[in-house]
Amino acid sequence: MRVGVEVGGTFTDLVAVEDGRIIVTKVRSTPHSPDIGALDAIRQADLTLAAVTELAHGSTVATNAVLERKGTKVAFVTTAGFRDILFLQRHDRRSIYDIHYQKPEPVMARRDCFEVAERVLADGSVVEALDEAAVRETLVPLIAAGNYKSVAVCLLNSYANPAHEIRLAEIIETALPGVLVTRSSEVVRIFREYERASTTSLSAYVQPVIDSYLRRFEQQLDEAGFTGHLTVMQSNGGRLPASAMRRSAITALFSGPAAGVVGATRQVGKSGFEDLITFDMGGTSTDVCLVEKGRPALTMETEIGGLPVMTPVLDIVTVGGGGGSIAWIDDGGMLRVGPQSAGADPGPACYGFGGEQPTVTDAQVVLGAVRPEAFLGGRMKIDTEAARAAFAGIAEHFGLSIDEAAESVVKLVNSNIVRAIQLVSTERGRDPRDYALVPFGGGGPLHAAAIAEELGIGTICVPPNAGVISAYGLLASDFVKFASRTSKMPMDSGPSEGARVFRELRDELLEEFRQMGLDTERLSFTYTADMRFVGQAFELAVELPAERLDSLAVEDFGKGFEAAHYRMFYHGVGANRAIEIVSLRVGATYPAESIPEMSAIDKGGRDPADHPIFSGGRWIDCQHLGGSSLVQGQRIDRPTIVEGSTATTYIPAGWQAELDAAGNLVMKRS
Repeated sequence: MRVGVEVGGTFTDLVAVEDGRIIVTKVRSTPHSPDIGALDAIRQADLTLAAVTELAHGSTVATNAVLERKGTKVAFVTTAGFRDILFLQRHDRRSIYDIHYQKPEPVMARRDCFEVAERVLADGSVVEALDEAAVRETLVPLIAAGNYKSVAVCLLNSYANPAHEIRLAEIIETALPGVLVTRSSEVVRIFREYERASTTSLSAYVQPVIDSYLRRFEQQLDEAGFTGHLTVMQSNGGRLPASAMRRSAITALFSGPAAGVVGATRQVGKSGFEDLITFDMGGTSTDVCLVEKGRPALTMETEIGGLPVMTPVLDIVTVGGGGGSIAWIDDGGMLRVGPQSAGADPGPACYGFGGEQPTVTDAQVVLGAVRPEAFLGGRMKIDTEAARAAFAGIAEHFGLSIDEAAESVVKLVNSNIVRAIQLVSTERGRDPRDYALVPFGGGGPLHAAAIAEELGIGTICVPPNAGVISAYGLLASDFVKFASRTSKMPMDSGPSEGARVFRELRDELLEEFRQMGLDTERLSFTYTADMRFVGQAFELAVELPAERLDSLAVEDFGKGFEAAHYRMFYHGVGANRAIEIVSLRVGATYPAESIPEMSAIDKGGRDPADHPIFSGGRWIDCQHLGGSSLVQGQRIDRPTIVEGSTATTYIPAGWQAELDAAGNLVMKRS
């Protein structure tokens, strides 16, 4: 049996697969201890852990450690003269008119930052050797006296020559056994000192937290009889064995959203959809991602809590607009939704666990789109009157009825999601009308049609059991790892020098997969060059033909760069300007053993019934169908709510829907 467990901010989802049979479970998360929620899901699914051969896991542990500042105590060590790099940051004010603006706070104080005498130039040459005596006599005692559990080492230009970092780490580890040392040259060998220092410090900050969490989770699994393999999801859309994850915790920051994108892409791909905009609306936030030709977009830099993280991640944009997002009135008297969330505790008012503030889920209950007797297949009772009472204040403030106030909240959160989709599409040179919208998460299918109409999208593909697609994605994802290195060179050197660096990075990945115990014969590789016109400040990623690594031509680099530049900026083709290669990246993929068939799941639901919903300022007739009552080829061409056991789908007037052979509900505008 293979099991995927994904811990979200509000719910913990489980998908189990055995001999073509699929079990799905959704339980409330336990934010204070995510492993409890994961084990609760396993118990509720009535699984025998001794029969589980593989458990794929995704959680928000690393993310919460950073956002809540609950990581370990870290000492930051850098080259003499650069102690303040984490505090100087960049000169980009996020809010240029805010006179009270403050730069994001690093995860350590200035007193936790130390310097060592050494100097390496950008070409890797050493102009000042590492002062090892000073390290032993001064730095080591300071780290010991400060009771630091982790040390982040980020020396100037160590991406070009990591020798000093390696030696410094050896000295600290020898003198202070038990202290974790994280080197920037093993986390990210990419230039840009501040971003590299931020990434390294965050990695050192969350590494012990992830290590402790995984050890505790493994111990609990072992005590319950689990003898299989534990794998952990990464932000790049792939998994790693838990043992390998202990040295790559920084790659787990956005594992949940990444799993959802992978699961949605794999499932709707069975219906022939490859160009997608995925839209994951969970309890606390909404995540959107662009997928082209069945491959989610990848970016080399993201941020968390305002701090940059320079590691390959799926290009996901997140907005604070989930089912638990709270509706509120700002100081100017305007209606706002999110980013504050009711979360799992106390949750929306309708859950009956003490929440009193109005949320998006409460709004859908008020509007009749979510019926108390059908929520989560009838397994969880909700209180309509509590939801209506929560909107009394907003309704009174704006002089609206409670129904109108609830609909206003839904429209506002929809507009926030539309803006997020525009960030991954139109602002990256893509027309959203050329893509199918794939909604999932507990709330995605309920909001999808209104969002598609706003963007001019004509096709929506809703996967079966959309509320647990992230857990499904854990089982459908491959093992993936990237290796990158800044190696600045003119484009003409790409076929020779660039190919040499590609081969070195590939060999590093081959060795890492051997150490994981995986068959390297099954690996496939991608080769990407980050390029720019000479004089530009930032680069564009250009993927090169993997099958011709040993025979790459200058034209491969040049034409690829021109196409990428034109797609982003609408110029650059045929420009008579010098082009340079800045960094090179290799991705290694070990394919998943098998991908489960989501269409085999019993979707549950209630018997068909007519029940009015509030839409467009009035109550309208609407049929409600249980997910299990749908049959392949059945066409729906009137306002309909499809009530599944994990998510609810709304098909408004002007749309037609049909269940296809893959189990996906395909909606098209009339």
